Amino acid sequence: MTMRWLLMAATLLLGGAAAAPSDPPALLLRPAGVFDGVDGIVHAGWQVLVRGDRIAAVGPSLSVPAGARVIDLAGATLMPGMIEGHGHLFLHPYDEASWDDQVLHEPLALRTARAVANARATLRAGFTSERDLGTEGAGYADVGLKQAIDQGIVEGPRLSVATRAIVALGAYGPKGFEPGVAIPQGAEEVSGTDQMVAAVRRQIAAGADWVKLYADYRWRSGEDARATLSVDEIKAAVMAAHDAGRPVAVHASTAEGMRRAVAAGVDTIEHGYGGTPAIFASMAAKGIALCPTLAAADASARYRGWTGAEPAPPAVRTARDSFRAARAAGVPICMGGDVGVYAHGSNAREMVLMAAGGMTPAQVLIAATSGNARWMRMGDRLGAVKPGLLADLVAIAGDPTADIAAAKAVRLVMKNGAVVAPNVE
Repeated sequence: MTMRWLLMAATLLLGGAAAAPSDPPALLLRPAGVFDGVDGIVHAGWQVLVRGDRIAAVGPSLSVPAGARVIDLAGATLMPGMIEGHGHLFLHPYDEASWDDQVLHEPLALRTARAVANARATLRAGFTSERDLGTEGAGYADVGLKQAIDQGIVEGPRLSVATRAIVALGAYGPKGFEPGVAIPQGAEEVSGTDQMVAAVRRQIAAGADWVKLYADYRWRSGEDARATLSVDEIKAAVMAAHDAGRPVAVHASTAEGMRRAVAAGVDTIEHGYGGTPAIFASMAAKGIALCPTLAAADASARYRGWTGAEPAPPAVRTARDSFRAARAAGVPICMGGDVGVYAHGSNAREMVLMAAGGMTPAQVLIAATSGNARWMRMGDRLGAVKPGLLADLVAIAGDPTADIAAAKAVRLVMKNGAVVAPNVE
């Protein structure tokens, strides 16, 4: 007798229908208001009902299902889990150890252990997803970290990873050693379109969700950055990546590097400090998003002794000016600060600087939620407080639309419907 018939027989003997699997337990969140990540306002009195890993209902005066747990979040704003658009979990602040020392002298096991701690700090700061744009000499370790997070072995944000990243032969680092001696590099080197395509395919096969390129860099220490990859090399990378369904992010801090990246049809440009009105207009026309990484420029200047007093150093002013020019041209803005240059868990530092640069707090919050979800190809699952989406939610003490710095005051973090940081009881 088959299992189906056994179940039917048991049902008849018991005089009723077979018991259905129990529904996932419900959780009702009662904040002061809900910022849905889309319309830019806080809806006072709204509540959110979560079942399993999904948002089941949103709105005022929701009924409490039988057996549901209720979490009161008086005085807090509930919003989507924030998304870090540009991070490096395998790096730590450069005032602790230089980039060269991290790449050359820190064992991979140490860097991985630190990345685990960095991932936990990121999640508990309210960032439930992150685009990690290169391990900087740690090989494919980001793929393993992503798997460990997905399997529940360690705490961390939902990761999209770029593995090793790709640079022009001889144009990255570490540098300054005896010529001809092979020195471990912070990214994979290529020369020519054939090598570029091979590197893209190799990284995708190893687990890359994004392909990361460096369109420009310094050939020697102390020199200004110059374009390194040719337009043909970037185009070859874009074609190979897009054929595999992977988007392309490009480090570009010079006008020429940006021009080549835009011409090649990349998906996002990181930094963009050298952008011109014409380049930003081209980006806006093609829908290429900019991750301005204001916090990286700010942190680097402070490591060199800047106290924050005005006038700011030239590099900081350049970053601010390019950010304003990009916004004026209508370029889509990604919220990504290059965290790793500064401490993980302090990701909201970029958001504060974006607001200081002219965005309203609501615009910054949208960029960090539904905006980043869109550029990262996750808008059908994340980035908004909407029924049917994954229950990645953050409760902020106060109203971050009134003061963006409130985004640092995280009271509760939920990822996939599970409360991670229950600072509410």
